Amino acid sequence: QVQLVESGGGLVQAGGSLRLSCAASGRPFSSYAMAWFRQAPGKEREFVAAISWNGGSTYYPDFLKGRVTISRDNAKNTVYLQMNSLKPEDTAVYYCAVQSGYYYIPRLELNYWGQGTQVTVSS
Repeated sequence: QVQLVESGGGLVQAGGSLRLSCAASGRPFSSYAMAWFRQAPGKEREFVAAISWNGGSTYYPDFLKGRVTISRDNAKNTVYLQMNSLKPEDTAVYYCAVQSGYYYIPRLELNYWGQGTQVTVSS
């Protein structure tokens, strides 16, 4: 079992930045890949970023490359999502998730999810 708690969301103006955090507990943190997803009202959940067990590999969708950075601190059992140049269309609930395995595999099942943190970007 893994418990995930996101934090760092809030209201920010367009062009601003936010850093989200996701603290994990349970299984050894360095034994699995981590990912961030988001879901806007009325839309499907979409992939935002992922990172391998040791931070050596990162994954981003093309439409977010250059604006988001995922990182992890295994000593603190925490994964981060730095978001810059935020746009109103980035408004969503952001979730972190665990994927069993050392490296992220797209479309493979995510095993554990956090409760989400709301990000709202005003124009």
